[in-house]
Amino acid sequence: MNGLKLLATGRALPSQTLSNDDMSRYVETSDEWIGGRTGIRQRYFCAEGENATTLAIEASRLALERSGIPAAEIGCVVVATSSGEYVMPSTASMVHGALALDENIPTLDVGAACAGFLYAVEVARGLLLAGGRRYALVVGTEQMSSVLDMTDRTTCVLFGDGAGATVFELDTEREYVSVQGTRSDMAIRSGCPSITQKVPMQMDGQAVFRFAAAIIPKCVQDLFAKGGRTMDDVDWVVCHQANERILDASIRRLGGKEKFYKNIDRYANTSAASIAIALDEMNEQGLLEEGQRIVMVGFGGGLTWAGIMLCI
Repeated sequence: MNGLKLLATGRALPSQTLSNDDMSRYVETSDEWIGGRTGIRQRYFCAEGENATTLAIEASRLALERSGIPAAEIGCVVVATSSGEYVMPSTASMVHGALALDENIPTLDVGAACAGFLYAVEVARGLLLAGGRRYALVVGTEQMSSVLDMTDRTTCVLFGDGAGATVFELDTEREYVSVQGTRSDMAIRSGCPSITQKVPMQMDGQAVFRFAAAIIPKCVQDLFAKGGRTMDDVDWVVCHQANERILDASIRRLGGKEKFYKNIDRYANTSAASIAIALDEMNEQGLLEEGQRIVMVGFGGGLTWAGIMLCI
């Protein structure tokens, strides 16, 4: 088994909310155009003084407080991000310092785009198994607004900023199944920021749509095959929130519509943060109960994908 128990969640959002109509200040667009194609109605963008690091720290502090676990007992910090403030030090290192965690633990960032949070969960599980500690802090955080071309309406209207954090406990008797994959493809790409310039995000939307609509069902079915489960055994399916049409296409193939959680209308695509934000929102609403079996699926640039099925 060698599974993980979800102990606590937290999320942090920037102070600035932009509706679809607000986006028309940047590009020729409308609420009808964006909402009808994506399901998005608003998103959060960082204001001055806010970034992926500040959001990660805020979400992590909340999750740690809710967990009741002393800071000294956290065994690793793994942060998923594609838009961190720095390449080094890592965002994980800065979270570690802000929370005054034990120095004798590993911290690192994971770059797997929108699948990054689930990669980070798997990395954290491995670190706990290798290191002998019980608790991990796993975070997804993004300032996607920092890598957008605000004149490109095919991308800038799709993304938002935010962070979600989780505290997991290693439980060697708990059910846990994971899958990961990569297909070398430049359909989504973005350059690193530098002192002089940055290369904004570019995306082949149609290619990404076709990939995502196929990979979600494949990932879920692979998890079921590996774990000996079916949709009837699952309480929730939490996918990366990229586009409502992608989710609906996957639901048509998999069934279980009532089990798929959606919140893309409120946050847009927050990349590596989206699944962690969804978990915290579900937790606050009382939707998550101990013993439930949930499936999580992420997919994004790389092209990468990952799935985890666990009992919370």
